[in-house]
Amino acid sequence: MLPVFRSSQFLQEHLLNLSDFYQQYAIDPEGGYFQSLLPSGEVQQGSVKQLVSSTRLAYIFAQVGLRENNSYYLALAEHGFSYVEQVHFDPQRQAYNWLLDGHQAIDKGNLCYGLAFVMLMYSAAVKVGREGAKQQLKACFELMEQRFWQPEWGLYADEASPDWRELSPYRGQNANMHACEAMIAAYEATQDEVYLHRAITIAQNICLRQSYATDGLIWEHYQQDWQLDWDFNKDDPKNLYRPWGFQPGHQTEWAKLLVMLSRHHAAAWLLPCAEKLFRYAMEKAWDYQYGGLYYGMAPDGSVCDDEKYFWVQAESFAAAALLATATGKQEYWTAYDSLWKYSWQHFCESKHQPWWRVLSREGKVQDPLVARPGAKIDYHTIGACLEVLRALGA
Repeated sequence: MLPVFRSSQFLQEHLLNLSDFYQQYAIDPEGGYFQSLLPSGEVQQGSVKQLVSSTRLAYIFAQVGLRENNSYYLALAEHGFSYVEQVHFDPQRQAYNWLLDGHQAIDKGNLCYGLAFVMLMYSAAVKVGREGAKQQLKACFELMEQRFWQPEWGLYADEASPDWRELSPYRGQNANMHACEAMIAAYEATQDEVYLHRAITIAQNICLRQSYATDGLIWEHYQQDWQLDWDFNKDDPKNLYRPWGFQPGHQTEWAKLLVMLSRHHAAAWLLPCAEKLFRYAMEKAWDYQYGGLYYGMAPDGSVCDDEKYFWVQAESFAAAALLATATGKQEYWTAYDSLWKYSWQHFCESKHQPWWRVLSREGKVQDPLVARPGAKIDYHTIGACLEVLRALGA
């Protein structure tokens, strides 16, 4: 018998079991979190800490702690907040170190993508009432404003050199998508309209203007003048942050964000655009033989990466539930159930356990770790459950 995936009890049990795994095995007493974990909880490369995983897990502990009124989880969130604030942050450069080995920076690259997650983390810190968190959130926003925001395009640039002197010519939608996510969270934490207006601007420019030449779909890569770059990473479709091709998971992740924006902004285009992006993913990228959504689709509609990534399925079931509750259309609940059934049987092995990171098309595990720095810390899975519970009003 399959669980009732739409059940608040099921979702609650799932997110609590996943959170419990990390509170048991991921807490580094020397600071921050262990980010390389086997399914047994055994730590690998315990001293390596990446900014995105550090901020994401702190965010999750804060959100679950708030939801459950769990002071221990809130203390674990503070453990993460402090590490980001004291170790990832470099006051001399006014920058957040991308990769650490213990307390030593081994990669000082400046990525807008990373700052977006610092903002997301501090939005949760505001919600839990952390002293000074509202100012830290604003300071991160202003850092992004100073270093990456390009008002002539209404979007963020992607990457700067460690000394901030050189801006990479690469432009990408992924950093902007997560910046939009962070702005929504910042607005919900503070009610400051500045963050909401920025989220709307990013969403309009990526989902409407930049998708004009791609039939309304979200392409990943752009040149310095925000013209489409069809060839960037064409020989590297499995690149962790910048894969080539249309990403079905990013179509559905944007669908989720557009529904979230529609709670605060009454623009008529938001839900129709969300529906189009979600339907593309389910109609074009669903594997009708083995189940699940493919990772990458080429511009000609062929599959360019047939592996199955955990975050794609998780973001997609969250988008499905948000669309179902926003539109009342049964097709989205049908998609939700299909995504959960595949994920439960293959990524979870029909247990409330951390998901595998990536599977082959046929369902074979491709990575023995369930947590890997910058690649997976179950932020997408726990966050998706939290969003569905919110949509259900539970």
